[in-house]
Amino acid sequence: MPRTKGDHEARRRDVSEAVWQVMATRGFAGLTLRAVAAELGATTGLLTHYFPTKRALVAYALDLLEQRTIARPRRPAGKGLIALRHALMDILPLTPEAADSNRIWVSSWDAALSDGELSADYARKYAESRDKLRDRVAAAQELGELLPGNPAHIAAGAQSFTLGLVVQALFDPAAFAPQRQVELLDDYLATLTAPRSSNNDHSARS
Repeated sequence: MPRTKGDHEARRRDVSEAVWQVMATRGFAGLTLRAVAAELGATTGLLTHYFPTKRALVAYALDLLEQRTIARPRRPAGKGLIALRHALMDILPLTPEAADSNRIWVSSWDAALSDGELSADYARKYAESRDKLRDRVAAAQELGELLPGNPAHIAAGAQSFTLGLVVQALFDPAAFAPQRQVELLDDYLATLTAPRSSNNDHSARS
């Protein structure tokens, strides 16, 4: 009997899950047609129908990773400084799922750095992330919660700090457990926070 569209979509989902499992357990360095075929319990010949080249497999894996990252549950945005804090916390590997995603992202950097097109795509994605953080920084500044300064520069610093913390947590999860990551993030944000005026302090104590 000829395969239906439903069969084809189901097979694509199976392939996607196999690609994800290989990335989660072996990283990008272990992402090969042979490894995906073994995870799927199929032949490499079947997979060439989906990925005629290794680059096609890598491109698909990156797209799958981005889809899963976007679909991950997010904290409520809120307003001002809390919105910036939540956005940065969403980047950190604070859950097993987030740790898997971050591990795959970091392991994919080597592939991206050796491919001009992928490298440009990564630069674009990080720039878009900085733009979103910049808007949250500016909103917090308008509320008087953050010190004045160039919002774009502050956003770039916050992104860089958070990505560095991601790498530390992946290499040494015992030293950088989720609670410790949040503490370090809050310490960093405290350096950017505008001091409350004496009037506000007096009102809070009254």
